[in-house]
Amino acid sequence: MFVSERMSRPVITVAPETPVPDALALLKKEHIRRAPVVQDGKIVGIVSASDLLNASPSPVTSLSVWEMNYLIGKVTVRQVMSKKVVTVEADTPIEEAARIMADKKFGGLPVMRSGKLVGIITETDLFKAFLELMGARAKALRVTAEIEDKPGVLAQITKAVAEAGGNFISFGMFSGNDAASKVVVFKAAGVKENDLKKSLAKTVKKFWDTRQS
Repeated sequence: MFVSERMSRPVITVAPETPVPDALALLKKEHIRRAPVVQDGKIVGIVSASDLLNASPSPVTSLSVWEMNYLIGKVTVRQVMSKKVVTVEADTPIEEAARIMADKKFGGLPVMRSGKLVGIITETDLFKAFLELMGARAKALRVTAEIEDKPGVLAQITKAVAEAGGNFISFGMFSGNDAASKVVVFKAAGVKENDLKKSLAKTVKKFWDTRQS
């Protein structure tokens, strides 16, 4: 799966000379938390709701409301935006974009194709992909189990589920408690819990949890 398949588009952008109040109003209207800053068709920065709010006057200021509005109206997006923009290409694997966002603590990344801004991938987009990956919206038997980290184990699991009459809805694998183990989490339809446990008994080290979900 590539970023282009899950990114948000069309992209809501702002100009660098946009007053902070106008940019903040746009983000609220569009229900977004960040926007690329574009000038002459090129991305020159990115601004978030927190950047804009931090530029707004404190509620405990001694200035009058007219003075505050006058002063804040003079502050533009250019003055508060982040100028060092990290982008990803449209054909970047989605897990690579997620890694960059997690490592750098970014809430979103502009997406480029042939030098042009074509979308933005955000935390919300990744959450939706994760829900799909884990089959969160499908009702089936959900199994969490610890397995040995060695060749052939996954093939044994898929064979065992099929022999028990099950059909995979989702499958994920995560780090175990030690380097020699992994934790698998999967959903299977068309199979009873006892039948599946019996079929997997020789493959699974430990069942952590089984439930209809």
